[in-house]
Amino acid sequence: MIDIQEISWKSESKFGVVSAGGAEAVAAGIEILAAGGNAADAAAATILALNVTDHGACSIGGEVPLLIYDAEKQDVKSLSGQGRAPLSQTAIDWYMENGIPNYDIKMAPVPSVVDLCSTTLKVYGTKSFGEIVIPTLNLLDDGNAEWHPKLAATLRKLVEEERKTTGTREEKIQAASARFYGRNGVSTDIADDLETFYISNGGFLRKNDLAAHITLIEDPITVEYQGYTVCKCGTWTQGPYLCQALRLLEGFDLKAMGHFSADYVHVVTEALKLAMADRDEYYADPEFVDVPMSTLLSDDYTEIRRPLIDMKTASNEARPGDIENMKPEMENGMFRPGVGGTTTCVVADRWGNVVSATPSANVYHAGGTGTTGVSYGNRLRSLNTTPGHPNCIEPGKRPRITLTPTLVLKDGKPVLAISVAGGDLQDQATMNLLLNFVEFDMLPENAVTAPRFATAHHEDSFDPNPNREQTFKGAGSLTINDSVNEDIREELAERGHKVSAVSSAIAAPSMLYIDHESGTFYAAGDPAAGRHSAGLDE
Repeated sequence: MIDIQEISWKSESKFGVVSAGGAEAVAAGIEILAAGGNAADAAAATILALNVTDHGACSIGGEVPLLIYDAEKQDVKSLSGQGRAPLSQTAIDWYMENGIPNYDIKMAPVPSVVDLCSTTLKVYGTKSFGEIVIPTLNLLDDGNAEWHPKLAATLRKLVEEERKTTGTREEKIQAASARFYGRNGVSTDIADDLETFYISNGGFLRKNDLAAHITLIEDPITVEYQGYTVCKCGTWTQGPYLCQALRLLEGFDLKAMGHFSADYVHVVTEALKLAMADRDEYYADPEFVDVPMSTLLSDDYTEIRRPLIDMKTASNEARPGDIENMKPEMENGMFRPGVGGTTTCVVADRWGNVVSATPSANVYHAGGTGTTGVSYGNRLRSLNTTPGHPNCIEPGKRPRITLTPTLVLKDGKPVLAISVAGGDLQDQATMNLLLNFVEFDMLPENAVTAPRFATAHHEDSFDPNPNREQTFKGAGSLTINDSVNEDIREELAERGHKVSAVSSAIAAPSMLYIDHESGTFYAAGDPAAGRHSAGLDE
């Protein structure tokens, strides 16, 4: 058993690493790796434990988008650990008339964490659900919150279902998940209790919503940058805008500009602004909307958008491109005046499997669903009620979430995994870390502790207001760590950036790097943001 006191913010190993939020959750992942589990097993164990150690930032009732590199198949897949809106059209009509509330059970999507962990185990892992949930059960049994024994009882029901089911390891794991969601002919006791809570608190979710939930396994969105392949989840997340911004930055020599020069910070910020404008205009659940991703990443589109970056002046406009007419900006573009929680998880094992996941929930009511101990979050607020908007709420639709893990390959092999907590900041912090590594040769321990910068020049991803212009947060804003030279900050202000210098961490990243030549894993989480990391001894 790993000593919690020995867990630091950085680690190095030749046998496997875990970097995440709470130290006890990192220990859970290391425990599974030490028992012969692979990265998928360890990630599932870490994610479940994070729902205890980082409760408030994530919960069983929340969501976990996940990227995994399968060493045997030598490919990357995206697992959609995201719950959906209610299937009831009556519910959707209510939202459209009344809006999507905050601090209310009506803002909660279908819980997705149990099926995400089960699917990860079933398809990519080697362990049973009963094995990987042991560290979480130990945390719950040792805890003193009212919801701890309730959630422990719920999880033990899943273990019970797995044990009494005959068949393969995969069939047993599937049975455990089915027990939670009340499907496939197993007991509906958990789903019954959840539905009772939803109804008694005025929610719209029902047992049929739970039974219909599955974790989709999808191809990632990818882009090539400086010889690296950057992999992101699809447009049910904000992730692909990082790919768009990287395409824009291909036309600039960032290394020659110098790390944290005024030119460097300026051009990266302006590229992010343009990419986020497209995010806000086009991204949504691709099962419901034909998102023009191939065009958004195309050479032609990138080349007409790149000249919008003025190296001397910061933009104060939201400028989505005109995809239909292949113009760099939509006509009648206008100035847009400005008007929770997540955690992290990256894992690598000795066999070459790598996972990056971003657990979340924005929990408002700890253990808030009656007898089950399953909290709920607010992710339906990442939909909106704007008729005709790609991200408008519909029955069974996934919200376009901010959660956005990253995997990076070199010559077909994984070299980086990045997970960031921080809402709309997540891919901006990822951009900082990615460029720190690719352009400036920083290992994780240096990349996660280097200064960062970000802008609020975008729509608020948690504001479902049907008037999207009113959700725009901070036109021209630029938040930057105060450790950056004051002369640089003044020069950025002279270019029109509304600069705010802060001493605190800008978002909360975890990162791992695999040096294939030496066979060494390097992992780190920003200590200023409460991240932890550990490596397997042998």
